[in-house]
Amino acid sequence: MTAEPSGAPELPIALDAVGGDHGAPPNVAGAVQAAKAGVKVLLVGDQVKLHAELGKHPGAGALPLEVVDAPDVIGMDEHASDVRGRREASINVAAKLVKDGKAAALVSMGHSGATMAASLLTLGRLPGIDRPAILTHLPTRSGAVAVLDVGANADVKASYLAQWAQLASIYLRVVEARENPTVGLLSIGEEDHKGNAVTLEAHALLRAQAELNFYGNVEGGDVFKGTTDIVVTDGFTGNIVLKLAEGEARVLFGWVKDALSGGVLAKLGGLLVRDSLRAVAERMDPSTYGASILLGVRGLSYIGHGSADDRAVKNALLRAARAHESRLIERLSEQLKGTPA
Repeated sequence: MTAEPSGAPELPIALDAVGGDHGAPPNVAGAVQAAKAGVKVLLVGDQVKLHAELGKHPGAGALPLEVVDAPDVIGMDEHASDVRGRREASINVAAKLVKDGKAAALVSMGHSGATMAASLLTLGRLPGIDRPAILTHLPTRSGAVAVLDVGANADVKASYLAQWAQLASIYLRVVEARENPTVGLLSIGEEDHKGNAVTLEAHALLRAQAELNFYGNVEGGDVFKGTTDIVVTDGFTGNIVLKLAEGEARVLFGWVKDALSGGVLAKLGGLLVRDSLRAVAERMDPSTYGASILLGVRGLSYIGHGSADDRAVKNALLRAARAHESRLIERLSEQLKGTPA
C-alpha cells in the first residue's frame, strides 16, 4: 500500500492535469483526493477546462489546489521530440515549475516519452549519471521489487546499469527505509559467466562496487520470487518484463473470475474467497503505486500509465510528496558526490 505523507510538503506537486488517455477528469479527481490527504497540488493545463472540471467536485475551492495555465498539451500520439519547440505544453510548464523551485515534483499520466524528454532537458542529470532510468515496483512473494530500467533506455552501456543500481539502492534506503538493499542483475542464468556482452561487463562493474549489496545474476523467475530488492536491466528488456507482468495479471484474474462464475458451487466459493482475492488484486494493481519515478534527473519526476484512473493519480501525488519530504534528490546528490546524507 502507498503510505500517505505525514504532512503537506512545503512546495506543491505539479500535475500535468490534461495528460493521459482520458484528459482532465481522472487527473482532477485524483488531485482532489490527494489534496484532501494534505498534498498541495498545482493543476497544470488549460485553465478553462480545469476550472470547469474542478467545479464538479464540491468543496474543491477550499482545498490546497491551484490551476496553472498551459494552453498546449502533447498528445499521446505525438512525438516526444515535440517538447523542444512547445514551451506552453503542460508537461514543459510542469517541469519548469520544478526547475524554478515553485514545485517539489512533477507527475504526469501523459506521453511518457515527452515526460522523460521534458524532465531531462529542463532539470538536467544528477552528478555522475549518464542516463536516467524509470524505476517501477512489481509485486513479489514477499512484498515488492524495484525494477529499472523499464523503458527509458532501449540501448545501454554496462556503466549505466552500475549507476542505476547505485541510484536504486539510495532510493530504497531513503524513501522506503530498506537498509542495505540487495541488487540483482537480470540475465539468462544465475552463474556469473551467463549473459550477453553488456551483462557480463555490468556484472564485473557491480561486483567491484563495495558500497552495493550485489547478489549476482537473477533470472526472470527470480523477479517475482523477491530474490533481491532491486533488479537492474536495460530499458528494452525491463519494459517487456513490466508489460508481461501486467498483462499476465489481467489474464489470470480473468481466468479466476470465469472459474468462479461457472455454477452455483463456484459462485458460492467465489463469495467465500472474495475478500482474499480483493487483497491479491490490490497488490497486483498498478494504480497502487500510481506512477514510476524517473531516477537520475535533478528533480522529482513521476511517469504514470496513460490509462490511469483517479486512484492512480492520487497515489502518484502521495508518492511524490513522500519522496520530497524524504529529501530524496538532495540525498541522492550528496551520496553520489560521496558525502554522507
